[in-house]
Amino acid sequence: MQLATSGLVLRQVKVGEADQILTILTPDRGVVSASARGSLRLKSKLFSGCGLFCYSEFSLTFGRSSNFVDTALVKKVFHGLGRSVEGMALAAYFAEALIVLSPEPPEAEELLRLMLNSLYIISENKRPLPLIKAIFEMRVMSLSGYMPRILACDQCGRYDGTDFYLDTTDGVLLCADCADRQKHLPNLDEGALFALRHICLAEDPKLFAFTLSGPSTRNLGKVCERYFVSKLDHGLKSLDFLHSVLE
Repeated sequence: MQLATSGLVLRQVKVGEADQILTILTPDRGVVSASARGSLRLKSKLFSGCGLFCYSEFSLTFGRSSNFVDTALVKKVFHGLGRSVEGMALAAYFAEALIVLSPEPPEAEELLRLMLNSLYIISENKRPLPLIKAIFEMRVMSLSGYMPRILACDQCGRYDGTDFYLDTTDGVLLCADCADRQKHLPNLDEGALFALRHICLAEDPKLFAFTLSGPSTRNLGKVCERYFVSKLDHGLKSLDFLHSVLE
């Protein structure tokens, strides 16, 4: 079976001298693995469209045991990713997370759009990397059906006016008073709570349209990562490396 689809290259594995196995996130089939024969040769018609984090229009052939890339025409290359080790490390973390999640349609299309927007923001240096990381983590969870209950305190219904605590295991929000009664310390200040609600509920075009102070970004980042990792239930090597270059 043949399929024409757009897709983003999440991973490359070299095979032999000039071949590689690509892991591609597509809106139509989710995450697929396909052999791109000869794509590492500079004169190959597949060379440009099969690069890491390259968004291309692919023609794929699906076989019984293997899939193959027939054509790959470049749609978007995020040249700015290569400007920093930190930016590439963040992109690699996002890619590994999506491979582990292995979303299927229709979530695959939404997560592909989120990934493309995130790579663009990183590439163009439009937001601090720790903020981009937090936005991606919590938005992925929300799109995957794991949105925490963040509208009000789960115990008393309080909405604002105090610091809050997000239980990163159960995904429930507690105001400072209710958290204290359960022997928890607040982990979200006012700014971080506003940002968390925005990330979960905003429309796609407005997702990255906010700024946040350094302390609030740090609070948000810790909460989003803990929640993300708890739901992912899978260790990520790229996260360990990301910590080594961001901190």
